[in-house]
Amino acid sequence: MRRALALALLLLAAAAPAAEKKHAPKKAGGSVGGTVKEAAKTGGRAARDGVLTFGRSTKAFFTKGPKAARDTWKANAAKTKRTAKAGAKATKSAAKGD
Repeated sequence: MRRALALALLLLAAAAPAAEKKHAPKKAGGSVGGTVKEAAKTGGRAARDGVLTFGRSTKAFFTKGPKAARDTWKANAAKTKRTAKAGAKATKSAAKGD
């Protein structure tokens, strides 16, 4: 639920700067478009990973039982966390203009 809300907010944020970009003065750092693009990628990857985690855990539950489902969930959640942290780093880098 949180990821869906975060993705919706990112998409709303992506629409607003596009209209303002023509008249906004240049600021130090990265472009707004690049930052929003990286943030949207991060949100999309997190949403994808969340769905995959749910699906894999459900499959493990029905094929191997609750312990396997819990282990699968934890392993996939750790991967999602690593992906999100890498995406956050890329977004910060884009915001700084690196």
